[in-house]
Amino acid sequence: MQRPSVTGQSPDGDASKDEQNLFAGIGLPPTDVSVAFPQATSASLFPPFASDYYQLDDLFTDEEKALRRRVREVMEKEIAPIMAEYWEKAEFPFHKIPKLGMLKVAGGTIKGYGCPGLSITGSALAVAEIARVDASCSTFILVHSSLAMLTIALCGSESQKQKYLPSLADLRAVACWALTEPDYGSDASSLRTSATKVPGGWIVEGQKRWIGNSTFADILVVFARNTSTDQVNGFIIKKGSPGLKATKIENKIGLRMVQNGDIQFRRVFVPDEDRLPGVNSFQDTNKVLAVSRVMVAWQPIGIAMGVYDMCHRYLKERKQFGASLAAFQLNQEKLVRMLGNVQAMFLVGWRLCKLYESGKMTSGQASLGKAWITLRARETVSLGRELLGGNGILADFLVAKAFCDLEPIYSYEGTYDINSLVTGREVTGIASFKPVVLAKRSRL
Repeated sequence: MQRPSVTGQSPDGDASKDEQNLFAGIGLPPTDVSVAFPQATSASLFPPFASDYYQLDDLFTDEEKALRRRVREVMEKEIAPIMAEYWEKAEFPFHKIPKLGMLKVAGGTIKGYGCPGLSITGSALAVAEIARVDASCSTFILVHSSLAMLTIALCGSESQKQKYLPSLADLRAVACWALTEPDYGSDASSLRTSATKVPGGWIVEGQKRWIGNSTFADILVVFARNTSTDQVNGFIIKKGSPGLKATKIENKIGLRMVQNGDIQFRRVFVPDEDRLPGVNSFQDTNKVLAVSRVMVAWQPIGIAMGVYDMCHRYLKERKQFGASLAAFQLNQEKLVRMLGNVQAMFLVGWRLCKLYESGKMTSGQASLGKAWITLRARETVSLGRELLGGNGILADFLVAKAFCDLEPIYSYEGTYDINSLVTGREVTGIASFKPVVLAKRSRL
């Protein structure tokens, strides 16, 4: 008897019966998770909100509570059913941008120009509620709103605010914020992208990396070093400018829906009218980063809330050894530890907002908040991954996705270590960002 060929065809050109049987089940579409695992509900039907054990909702105004409910309803209805699919494909659901625009949270605390003029507490709550369902969507909003839009609002001219902010506020246009470079991440103040003055404008040359929204942004807020003053300046660059190229960074394991990009500037001309007059040194970015660091601290709060809610429902639905998983002591201890973390994280985030509103917040306090909250969130999602067992590695049940999404958040807007050093400098009076042999004082 002749053996079947490796191509799956017999010598006369027809597929053999042996080969047909061997490959019969290959290439079939996956079984829907609700059919394959009917004992527990996936995150496409998002679990009820269950993490407010200390009734912390009482801390907020009626307007802030209404905003929170509105954001939660839209995220659970519009984003939860599709997020696992788009996360797996590493694509952003562009068709949902109008729905995100209807939330009326883009622009956050900015007043006027079509922006919502929220309290920083209200804006933080909105970020948390978005992140509770999907961290990628919250990063999309944060980059667009708390970085790019806020830079224009705080550092732009009146004509720039009137020109750009209204369309950004309702997400008719999308923005990104380009600071990080391939050679300069934590040491962002050493950036080398250059801006050279020419008649009527500036020539920008250089490269940026890890820039969220950059592959499709209509407006890029870019930081470059003035070749005359050696100081960092800010510029607004429009999509499609000659010499501008943005390409997607592939193979991420976290925030997969976020379109992070590499940006190349090859003699990009920027007219004088698009130079941000309020950015004349790296220190001018701090007024933006102070707010954005508070907002970023609320992302892991939201992620932890969503993971707790998912585990709370799952443990009651899933049964083993004749009882629900919620009936086992070890599982209850882990769930309660997660719940305690959420309460503590929430209170630290709330206090940061109040310190900012009163004008008392320091950079060290913002950095400690972001560092500590992300550390506790890491523990919380790790416990959630344990509680879900095998389903804890499936994006369908949220926890695995949240586990991965938290890792880039742990690193961006200042890594845990850098934020710890910012606070350490404030409480000791000693800067330790660079070895003493390299510099007499830190550029940071």
